[in-house]
Parts: sequence; structure tokens; C-alpha cells
Amino acid sequence: MNLFVIGSSNIDLVIYLKRIPKIGETVIGGEFKKIFGGKGANQAVSAKKAGTKVKFITQLGDDSFGLELKTYYNELGFDSKYILTDNKQPTGLAQILVSERGENSIAVAPGSNGTLTFQKLKPYLEEISNADLVLIQFEIPIQTVISIIDFCYDNKVRVIVNPAPAVCLPADVLNKIWMITPNESELELLTDISVNNKFSAIEASRKLINSGIENCIVSLGDKGSMWLSSNGVFEFSIPAIKAIDTTAAGDVFNGCLAHCVLNKIPLKSAIVKAHTAASFSVTKKGAQTSIPNDQEISSFSKNFNVQVIQHN
Repeated sequence: MNLFVIGSSNIDLVIYLKRIPKIGETVIGGEFKKIFGGKGANQAVSAKKAGTKVKFITQLGDDSFGLELKTYYNELGFDSKYILTDNKQPTGLAQILVSERGENSIAVAPGSNGTLTFQKLKPYLEEISNADLVLIQFEIPIQTVISIIDFCYDNKVRVIVNPAPAVCLPADVLNKIWMITPNESELELLTDISVNNKFSAIEASRKLINSGIENCIVSLGDKGSMWLSSNGVFEFSIPAIKAIDTTAAGDVFNGCLAHCVLNKIPLKSAIVKAHTAASFSVTKKGAQTSIPNDQEISSFSKNFNVQVIQHN
């Protein structure tokens, strides 16, 4: 089975604080950590830890952070031929503030992520055309994302699009997507429908399904998610847990979901497992440091009961 994850790599500079500062305010007393992150990398590591062989295409800078990430990816077992280098731009950097309640505030300097053009993917297009699944996000140039979607559609390769950070996509691109996984604010931007409860989430998701997308899974944060497809509407309600750091929860969900899809796990069960992995991750600090392996997901699931409700 063949999964490509195409996306960003960042060094995350994280400060854990009692609360996130207001504009113009300084809060002292935090703990600092340097952590490997980036939505693309988080999702690639999540799929890999769940048990899938991943081909991860990303681009780093020719700097000390880039060297650190290359060494780390090599230790994880990612093939170095897919790890590109931009000699002019620095490695992507994220400054993350995390409160005691697990809330976060994130600022990103894209650096080398912002120059990962479709042209640079051309040496890998033959391999991508034979992939079973491609997973992408929006921390690389949107034109690159659109070109990937177009290419995969033309070559009958299924694509999971995690539309984060939020960017509006043209209608003629939306209808080429097999699965999209927005949160509430991203769903609003994609559909122009205000999303503030599960009913408006269903209405907005139906608009995406009617545009040609086969599956829409909208994340409702700690309330769970809604899955819409031609098979109907399913609501996934998750148990309340104490969150320590929610930084990579959505990425863990998407990476684990891609792993399940690739391994032909039925989508209802795949979404349950993805929620379990994501919920495990919020009980740990950091982005990739919080990602569970398959054994940890299985163990956590014994006391984590996801309720699934089918709607008319």
C-alpha cells in the first residue's frame, strides 16, 4: 500500500504558560521547548506511527534547523530522496503559546515551505500517479495544492485534503477531492455558511458533497465530528478528557485516518480510531512528541468510547 504525504515541516518553538497573553501583554513564568512540527510532518509521522509506510515530500532550508530535521526524519525511516532543500529560504518556523487549559496560539513563518512548488514535485509524479492515497494540507503554496489535486484527479488517485490553515478553493477544484476534513471555521470559509452547531455543520457539509466531494468530515473540536457522504450523515461524539496541549490533534486525526483508509478499514471505524489517536495526543505535550503508535491507540481505546449516531 502506497501513501504520499505532501506538506510542511517546521521547527516549533513552544512556550507553555498559565494563560495566553493579550495583545501588548507579557506573561512571565513559562516553560520552553523546541519541538519538530509542521502540519505535513505531523500527519506523516501520525500515519507512520499508526503503522503505515509513508513517502513524505517536504522542503527544508539549508540551515541548522533543516539539518536537525533531516537527521530526525532519517531516524524515523523517511526516505531522504523526498526531503528537498531550498538554499535561499530558511526552514519553516512556528512560535506556539500553550495555556494551562491546553489552548494554543500559533504564528508561522513558512520559509522553505512557501517555495515548495509543483515544479519541484515533477521528479516524483510517476510515483504519485501510482499511489493508493495522497494526503495534503495548506501550509505549502495553494497553487501547489491545486496542482496536486488536479494531477491526482487526472490519474484517479484518491486525495484527502485537510484545508488548514483555511483558504477558499474554487468550485472546479472542490469537485476533484475524494475527502475533505475541515474544522468549523474552515468549513465556513469553504461554503459561506455560518457554522455554529451540528445542524449548520451538516448544512455546510452537504454543500460540499453537492459540489462533488465524496466525503466530508468536519471536526467539531472536543464535541467530535460529523461525516457526510452519499451513504448519509454520521455524528461522532467523543468523551470529555483533560487536555494538556491540543497543538497537533487535528494532524494526528488526519494522519491516523489516512492510515486507516489505506489499510481498507471501513470509514466509520476509521473515524473512531482517528478520534481515539487525536484524543490521546492532547493528553501529552508537543506536536510530534504527542503522537501515539498503534499499540498506544489500542490501549487508549479500551477506556475511550466514541458514540456514533446516524442522522436522517
